[in-house]
Amino acid sequence: MSEYGIKENIEAVEEQIRAACDKSGREPKEVRLIAVSKTKPVAMLQEAYDCGCRDFGENKVQELIEKYELLPKDIRWHMIGHLQRNKVKYIVDKVYMIHSVDSLRLAEEISKEAVKKNVKVQILIEVNVAKEDTKFGTTCEEVIPLVKEIAKLPNILVKGLMTIAPYVADEEENRCNFQKLKKISVDIMEENIDNICMEVLSMGMTGDYRTAVTEGATYVRVGTGIFGVRPTMLKGEEV
Repeated sequence: MSEYGIKENIEAVEEQIRAACDKSGREPKEVRLIAVSKTKPVAMLQEAYDCGCRDFGENKVQELIEKYELLPKDIRWHMIGHLQRNKVKYIVDKVYMIHSVDSLRLAEEISKEAVKKNVKVQILIEVNVAKEDTKFGTTCEEVIPLVKEIAKLPNILVKGLMTIAPYVADEEENRCNFQKLKKISVDIMEENIDNICMEVLSMGMTGDYRTAVTEGATYVRVGTGIFGVRPTMLKGEEV
């Protein structure tokens, strides 16, 4: 990992995003950097915030809630980890976006709690593009039928798609997965489903966000590239 601190790491990631945008004829403002801050102490998040980060990604509901209470209220919190239905009620009025919706039952729970709290919740549909057994997400074949059902629910705004690509030594190996997610988003738009928007493609992590940007990512989720390596990394985790 870099010998530099958080500020230098953020600047390096942002420069890589700019370079990837230049390469693919995109504007850097089209790509939003999410600092994946799970397991990181509040002091580190505050440092990233002081460097200009406003989007933070968390995997666990309890950790998100604790940090929400301690950090500035203009932070946009992204729930990027698997979300259990019984935990939905704790975060629907705190998160900016839930990236990991992969079933109608979960969407129904989000809708129910959003109606109760009189909020509208932005969500992404998580797609297991690479068909990995260790990852959550709906299949490529099930996405359009799922979106059509979720579109009927009140107080939910489907803003796009998310995927967690496999961990690979060469990020070029994930280009096909990013291309598939982009194609699915185009296919969904062509269905002209009411209340459905496909403006967000959340794809790309520390090891492959540059390739993801060249394939249309609008959100990249970078943890290790900003905060450094954690002592232990669990199988299938975002980095």
